[in-house]
Amino acid sequence: MKLLENKTALITGASRGIGEAIALKFAEQGAHIAFTYLSSEERAKTLEEKLKQFGVQAKGYKSDAGDYASTEALAAEVLKDFGAIGICVNNAGISRDNLLLRITPEQWDDVMQANLKSVYNLTKQVIKPMMKARSGSIINLSSVVGVKGNSGQSAYAASKAGIIGFTKSIAQELGSRNIRVNAIAPGFVETDMTHYLNDGEGGGKWFEKIPMQRFGKPEEIANVALFLASEMSSYVTGQVISTCGGMN
Repeated sequence: MKLLENKTALITGASRGIGEAIALKFAEQGAHIAFTYLSSEERAKTLEEKLKQFGVQAKGYKSDAGDYASTEALAAEVLKDFGAIGICVNNAGISRDNLLLRITPEQWDDVMQANLKSVYNLTKQVIKPMMKARSGSIINLSSVVGVKGNSGQSAYAASKAGIIGFTKSIAQELGSRNIRVNAIAPGFVETDMTHYLNDGEGGGKWFEKIPMQRFGKPEEIANVALFLASEMSSYVTGQVISTCGGMN
């Protein structure tokens, strides 16, 4: 028996990086996958085909998680296409790194909308069918910088810290309905968003801050997400699991 047999997972921002790794890991364990993307339809189609090779249902939806009306329409479509939403992974996010003196109000707002408001938007949609089913797992992607901060990342850190507070609060609201809400706080992971940190001498500077002396891999974050999505974590809610090679 696979860990997520016949469950339906909705994953935002899954056409690459950590989101893609989570989608593939869940499909491997028997979950049907609904995922969102914003830019590349070609990448989304490629991922759909990869997921279907596991013998599960899979569909990509072009949707902006930071826009409330878009998430409302998305949830309705997914429920129509799949019949249920048992797992939700709030993974969509951006970074606009700069010193506070230089970051513009527009950049700050962009980060808050994409990273934090998106979690509110989609969680609000998926808790209705989950409450009806009296079952569900919501997994929010925070960050190690949301726990400990980082110079030049005040907007990103604030948005990811907000996710932690949101996660802990919603876990308390939904625990009696058998809906678990947890967060993962990755450290530096090898993705399109972080590749520049790993280049040249800069990479060595970051490795000094990581006790395990390397960046994480998307699959390593996906393994933690699988634990939180499955019944292996049936008594775990309101938690933040740092997956950061010991940085935190």
